[in-house]
Formats: sequence, C-alpha cells, structure tokens
Amino acid sequence: MKRVTGVLVSGIAAGLMLVGCSPSVQGGDTPCKDFVGADEKTQNEAINKMLKDEKGAEPASLEVTGTRLAVSTYCQTAGKQDEPIKNAPHL
Repeated sequence: MKRVTGVLVSGIAAGLMLVGCSPSVQGGDTPCKDFVGADEKTQNEAINKMLKDEKGAEPASLEVTGTRLAVSTYCQTAGKQDEPIKNAPHL
C-alpha cells in the first residue's frame, strides 16, 4: 500500500510541475520563444490581448488570425527569442 501511495504522489507532483511550465499569455510582452512554443489557442489569446491593448477594442477574428500568422512568421525568422511579439510587424 505504501508503494502505491508513493507512486501516486510522485505522479501528481510531476503533473503539477508540467502544468507550471506552460507559457503564460502576456499579450504584446509575450517573448517570441514562448509564443512559438504555445498552442494555437494560447497564441490567439496573446494576439487578442495585444491587439485589444493597442486599439482599445475587441479585434475581429480575421485580424487575430492574420496577426498570429504574421507574428509567428516573424518570430521564426527575423525575431529574437526574447523579443516581445509586439515588435513584430502587424496591422
């Protein structure tokens, strides 16, 4: 019984550590390395927050999609890993 409890506790601890490592959404201050490593949903959240902060209004979904693709391309080519995504050329 002790062994099962130890394995269970170890598994829960490992799971919590992995959850803590996911990139956070910081809007335009999100570094390129975190943006590129994030899933599409998290990328859209970062772009949405960045555009809302810039324009003061909720962006259209087409604007979010286009900006996400532009930022992703920039971060994977010319952008530096620690550079914030707000520096990427976008509309």
